[in-house]
Amino acid sequence: MNSRGPGSSQSIQHEEVERSRDPRYLAATPMLDYDHQSIQALVTRRRWNTLPESERIGEVYGYVRDEIPFGYNSADSLTASEVLADGYGQCNTKATLLMALLRAIGVPCRFHGAAIHKRLQKGLVNGVFYWLAPDQIDHTWAEVATDDGWARLEGVILDDEFLDGLRSRFPAEGGEFLGYAVGTDNLSCPVIDWTGTDTAIQTTGLSADHGLYDDPDSFYDSIELSLSGIKAWLFKHVVRHTMNRNVTKIRSSRMDKANLLAKFVLLGSGTLIVLVVAQQASHTGTFGRGAINAPTPRLG
Repeated sequence: MNSRGPGSSQSIQHEEVERSRDPRYLAATPMLDYDHQSIQALVTRRRWNTLPESERIGEVYGYVRDEIPFGYNSADSLTASEVLADGYGQCNTKATLLMALLRAIGVPCRFHGAAIHKRLQKGLVNGVFYWLAPDQIDHTWAEVATDDGWARLEGVILDDEFLDGLRSRFPAEGGEFLGYAVGTDNLSCPVIDWTGTDTAIQTTGLSADHGLYDDPDSFYDSIELSLSGIKAWLFKHVVRHTMNRNVTKIRSSRMDKANLLAKFVLLGSGTLIVLVVAQQASHTGTFGRGAINAPTPRLG
């Protein structure tokens, strides 16, 4: 017999689902500015509101993960419309954009604050810049309300093209991997696709949990940022650009492998024809719409 008493898992789950429908999980905020013209135009153009809720979540999640490629913005506290204008993002800025888009289509969501150890960034930041970086770096993700409770959408951070490039650069590394903005037990097949449950791509690098917040605004208002003063200035104007150039190099690992192909076609006569398809990859260092120079990284 399934118990539905006050202490049962079913009743707790029901209470969680009911709490998820609280209006505050759909509210606009200065950072979650989903009433901005650019966000409303995107929602209308993609017709996400015409889909069933689970499909809506999946479409928005896929858009932020792969069509807003991984790259470091000038600050964690950008508004959702500013992240959209940049056309790229990292954990903190993608979480903000994802939440704004979800709330714009009527899907309740909340904000989870945490920290990662800087080891997770090793490879994208090196040398003196790595030494100067704080050990603990702000890290956040969105959680979405489903009929079964809350699902963590941390896997939205890294797009497929970046991950494919990383696998091309480290073909022997298919299991545990920590570095280059990845923290996973399975680099070959991380849990990053939306299937109605948690997704993750940096969780093995977590070093602290700061808890739940209604929105990113309240999180950033309540913490002392991991970067401030001269370190924040260096990050914004120097370090993030170096990190984004390294992100571009990772992407080029995939492109070089894909664009230099030898196709062997055996004709009926037995003649072997080698067709070499070579396509020069463009290494401009740009990331999506609005990025003219190599994007600038916020650690996380």
